Amino acid sequence: MNILMVIFGLVAIFAVIGTVQAFKERNVLSILFNVAAAVIFGGFTIATIVFQGYPPVLVH
Repeated sequence: MNILMVIFGLVAIFAVIGTVQAFKERNVLSILFNVAAAVIFGGFTIATIVFQGYPPVLVH
C-alpha cells in the first residue's frame, strides 16, 4: 500500500501543476479535470496516511 500511496501523491501533484498550466492557457475543460483529479487522488493519499499511518502499520 505504501507504493500506491506514493503514486497517488505524484498524480495529485501533477494534477495541481496541470491546473496551473490550464489556467495560463484558459482551458476550462482541462481545469475541471485537473481539479477533480487533484481532489480525488489527494484525498486518497491523505486518507491513506491518516488511517494507515506512514509508514503503514502491518497488522498480523
